[in-house]
Amino acid sequence: MAMQNAEVTIETPLAGVHRRASANMGVWLGCALPDDWGEAREEQRFANESVALIDKNYRAYFTFTGPDRVRYLNAILTNNITDLRNGQGVVSLLLNAQGRILAEIETFADGEKIFCVSYLMIRERLAKVLEKYIIMDDVTFSDDAEKFGTLALEGPRAAEVVKELTGVDLSSLRQLGWADLTVSSRTSEGMNAGKTSSESSDAAIPCRLARRFAGGEFIVERDRLEALWDVLLQATRRHGGGPMGYTALSAQRLVQGMPWFGYDFGEKQIPHEAGLESSHISYTKGCYTGQEIVERVRSRGQVNRRRVELLFSGDSVPGNGAELTVDGNAVGFVTRAARSWYPPCVLGMGYLSKEHRGVGAKVQWSGGSATVVEFAEALHR
Repeated sequence: MAMQNAEVTIETPLAGVHRRASANMGVWLGCALPDDWGEAREEQRFANESVALIDKNYRAYFTFTGPDRVRYLNAILTNNITDLRNGQGVVSLLLNAQGRILAEIETFADGEKIFCVSYLMIRERLAKVLEKYIIMDDVTFSDDAEKFGTLALEGPRAAEVVKELTGVDLSSLRQLGWADLTVSSRTSEGMNAGKTSSESSDAAIPCRLARRFAGGEFIVERDRLEALWDVLLQATRRHGGGPMGYTALSAQRLVQGMPWFGYDFGEKQIPHEAGLESSHISYTKGCYTGQEIVERVRSRGQVNRRRVELLFSGDSVPGNGAELTVDGNAVGFVTRAARSWYPPCVLGMGYLSKEHRGVGAKVQWSGGSATVVEFAEALHR
């Protein structure tokens, strides 16, 4: 699980907006966020056939300044920070000395600053860890969690909406590449209401756009968050989409094979157990906290347990932590499972011992059986 769950559930700043729109609220990633707006199946369809709008206000933000900022972060994070150029980003892990995962952190180079994004549910403890590692370095960080918010667009028409609202071609950005821009608040509804072009220009919303897969994420100051939500919501609806809650998003991320921090990996795992050794780690950079363990596991080439992808039989969805067995003996557990409609199936992730995690292996849980698969092969043929 995560480094430490927040003791009090943190509400998205858009909670009032969502409730007025009759959203069903739930707790996801330690935060109160929408489960759905009444039909999760339709919301997953948006992400697969048109464009979905997602409230991602489960995030924490930290800004690092000072001449040693790059050296400092490169010494504590698993990925290479020194090669980042302005407008680029990379995802890393923060490990403890035993190699276990304390946090997942996205790092963005921004001129004389480095901007980092993590999770609100670990915000306070993460800030303490980050401060603890600053010893002789000339670096200062600020906790900006109360300053910003994030909204995202994803789906086959996401790039079209981004282009329409910002003039930016999303494909011109590399993965986790970003650009500062403004989102036009000129909508057909606004123009029909008699707004002039100068009035619309005055209402343009400054924000940062980061590319994530085939979609885009908008980081904006909190006082413009509701206005941005309204603009993006109108645009997605014009393109046949709408908002997507976390019931559909969890299913969508599983279909995509993307593990979630705090659910599918956390401080009980090392990177190789979590299957993150290829995506979150540089093996050519200098030393970092936990590197000795990572290199030892890499050279050994095997871990006793590892995250796997599971396809469940029947219609029942196992709960987080459900035990997985073979011949009545416990061999692992489910981390997260969901019902997907695109494609229709019940799928999930979990951890299995090395004797039982090969593709095609069968395991049992209290509500049925599951098969170890690779989603890229099993779901996208």
